[in-house]
Amino acid sequence: MILMDCGCTVHGYQSDISRTWVFGGANARQRRLWDTVKRGQQIALESAKIGVAVGSLDDAVRKYYASEGWGPGYKLPGLSHRTGHGIGLDGHEPAYLVHGDTTPLEAGMCFSDEPGIYIPGEFGVRLEDCWQMTEAGPKLFTGLAKSIDDPV
Repeated sequence: MILMDCGCTVHGYQSDISRTWVFGGANARQRRLWDTVKRGQQIALESAKIGVAVGSLDDAVRKYYASEGWGPGYKLPGLSHRTGHGIGLDGHEPAYLVHGDTTPLEAGMCFSDEPGIYIPGEFGVRLEDCWQMTEAGPKLFTGLAKSIDDPV
């Protein structure tokens, strides 16, 4: 499996994007994990509502992952880090999409969405995209990866 985590600076603002795919053909376990992480990304975005605590997005993703047998919490194999982070002038800045962060979600805030799952000694999957919160809901800066066979 190949995981690329890339970014750049434009007019002082940071970007961050990650994609995971397989060199050659993906097996059933790799496909299942990739699809689970993609669903985790979608759950984080679906949970993003003005006024909710940003940490609740992380909680929603972890609840789904635990239902799929990953974790629980920060335990490996599973999601060993936060679902996402604020992004702007710094690559990683508050607020954080992590359990316990009670910062209310407001229009104009920007975040990464990267709820990867990692299996020590085997492989991991991270899909990462950045988004801005608007009054109408999250607005992605990039399109989400389509599939393990078409990640970019």
